[in-house]
Amino acid sequence: MTRHQTDNPQFYLTAPTPCPYLPEREERKVFTHLVGERAGVLNDILTQGGFRRSQNIAYRPACENCNACVSVRVLTDEFRMSRNLTRVANRNADIRGSDNCASPTTDQYGLFRDYLDARHADGGMADMSVLDYAMMVGESHVDTMIVEYRRRGPDSGVTGKGDGPLVAAALTDILSDGLSMVYSFFDPDLGDRSLGSFMILDHIKRARRMGLPYVYLGYWVEGSPKMDYKRRFLPQERLGSRGWVRMER
Repeated sequence: MTRHQTDNPQFYLTAPTPCPYLPEREERKVFTHLVGERAGVLNDILTQGGFRRSQNIAYRPACENCNACVSVRVLTDEFRMSRNLTRVANRNADIRGSDNCASPTTDQYGLFRDYLDARHADGGMADMSVLDYAMMVGESHVDTMIVEYRRRGPDSGVTGKGDGPLVAAALTDILSDGLSMVYSFFDPDLGDRSLGSFMILDHIKRARRMGLPYVYLGYWVEGSPKMDYKRRFLPQERLGSRGWVRMER
């Protein structure tokens, strides 16, 4: 990769494929590679412009006649706990998250595999092998980490970590203005805990401590039940044709 290629990224357009969110629609994506010394800066700029990262690729929807995918970011300093989210936090008061370098482990892959098989068996990641997972987590040119969640143990106050089996994890990029939750997964047998929402709450707290104003949640798609939970984290900003617009409900 030459310096010229790194400073002037090339963008590509995918062929149409079935939309994973809305029936009877097709999706296309525009994407570029995140490599080299300036990958972190480029990832910052593109995330702020509505792109998402997947391994060393940054992409965003480029669908004809459809703009249903809307980038969402939570305003960390102004975030308000609803009654529902307060119940989620209380339900998971025994869970502790700890920062880790982006290094894949067998525990992570086992949990990731259980999550995919139970929740996304027909999704685009369903066939990911342990090598694919290792590449997703460990091969990155940007500032990233993986947050592991385990039940609190007797030494958690000292070590900052939980004990016992891994129950959830989030691959998270550290941007200049926020945390971007690239991919998260959890124990499918603990569905009553709402661990996906709990991880977002935890990331909001982490971003506040780090002095970062946003937590990027990826895309919200109106009319897609699997994306509806993102509307609960308010206030938030959604990216439209006129830039980021504040939403209170």
